[in-house]
Amino acid sequence: MENNYLLTLILLLPFVGGLLLLLINKSKENLIRYLGLGISVLAFILSLFLYFGFDLRKADFQFTYKLSWIPNLNVSYHVGIDGISLLLILLTTFITPLTLISSWSSIQKKVKEFTFFMLMLEVGMLGVFMSLDLFLFYVFWEVMLIPMYFIIGIWGGDRRIYATVKFFIYTMFGSLLMLVAIIWLAVYASGPLGHFSTDLVELYSVGPTVPRTIQLYMFLAFAFSFAIKVPLFPLHTWLPDAHVQAPTAGSVILAAVLLKMGTYGLIRFCLPLFPQAAVYFAPAISVLAVIGIIYGALVAMVQTDMKKLVAYSSVAHLGFVVLGIFAMTTESMQGAVIQMVNHGLSTGALFLLVGMLYERTHTRVIAEYGGIAKLVPIYAVALMFASLSSIGLPGLNGFVGEFLILLGSFKSPVLGSWWFTVFAASGVIFAAVYLLWMYQRVVFGEVKNPKLESLTDMNKREILVMIPIFIFIVWIGIYPSTFLKVSAKSVNKVIEQVYTPQSASLK
Repeated sequence: MENNYLLTLILLLPFVGGLLLLLINKSKENLIRYLGLGISVLAFILSLFLYFGFDLRKADFQFTYKLSWIPNLNVSYHVGIDGISLLLILLTTFITPLTLISSWSSIQKKVKEFTFFMLMLEVGMLGVFMSLDLFLFYVFWEVMLIPMYFIIGIWGGDRRIYATVKFFIYTMFGSLLMLVAIIWLAVYASGPLGHFSTDLVELYSVGPTVPRTIQLYMFLAFAFSFAIKVPLFPLHTWLPDAHVQAPTAGSVILAAVLLKMGTYGLIRFCLPLFPQAAVYFAPAISVLAVIGIIYGALVAMVQTDMKKLVAYSSVAHLGFVVLGIFAMTTESMQGAVIQMVNHGLSTGALFLLVGMLYERTHTRVIAEYGGIAKLVPIYAVALMFASLSSIGLPGLNGFVGEFLILLGSFKSPVLGSWWFTVFAASGVIFAAVYLLWMYQRVVFGEVKNPKLESLTDMNKREILVMIPIFIFIVWIGIYPSTFLKVSAKSVNKVIEQVYTPQSASLK
């Protein structure tokens, strides 16, 4: 098998598999579940070939494949990956089968449709991370909305319709601005290149030559779309509603992968295509990122619902990632990339654990718990482990990313002030406060709620879901270079693309 077909194969597998599921009689629920799981596991195995076949010495895109799609507009099916997108593809293919296993007993209605939408969601997410054509990227970016809309709208909580419509409108509004900027850039490229082009590799040479005033507008159109997806303060209001109303599998995918599409977009498009604008807006966006870190943490502290608390913690953690991106140093951007993976693992684990408790008790209200360590000791240990990972305890994954981001931000020539680092660091303290406080109120003390007396501990299936995540949490915490070396060359290339002669006057 030629390597350049590998990405297409990984992309087609869940797509074709999802369509095949629709042909199976809906009464055969177990067959549907196993087939869906098998397809997603096979996609993960194929993605491991990407990891082992990836040349760490190169910064260029690898496993590329290009096929003309709309010849009149020079739009092509162009896919390829670098170290940054490789890590996010591995995260996507790793998390998807785990979410399918986690929903084995919680999803009882419309199992066939649920499994189909989960696989289509995987197609959309993978497509976003593989696309090297802006039009193709936009198609996958929009396609991903549809399965998420149905997952929240059909299998969500009581206010699921409100949450899913809010999620859809927010993201669609941002996407349309991005589409305008894509067309604008492609039309502008017809001057230097001699033809209309949406090819990202070609546009990397055109973007920096765009006049500064136009660059600012194009950058804002792209950045606004990505900031909604991150979500960056103050565009975050759709997130807590979507998280709380989504089923557990939806919440996990949303936190672990979907939010990273925003930060990935900032690194892949905003910085290299519009370097002058990126440097110009870096301090302002970093201020919003720091506000998000502190605001998300403070609001998380006063939450009474466990799921909402974890949702607001995402606003704080993604603030760290955005700060790392716009500090524009090697350390900070490496920290941002690894923190995307860390957040996917840590927050994904927290949502899975909250979902397991909710499945048993049908309540997420913190005040209704207390003393469950005596009843469910394995669960209590797992929740502590996930909480410490999210806090950023040294030796676990969260510490590596936060340390690199704070280090890189401190020495950033673009931000020009160490106050960003000081305020961002306070978010680490706040994270310890809200997560440990939640843990103390849920796990310790006396069992006051009689409904908890019959609480059962994690079963083998649930333990099986958590073990792989915990292995990677420890692995990244103890030996992060396994993952940092994958993105090192790609990160350096992005930084080189930003610090071009055109942006020298703004440094």
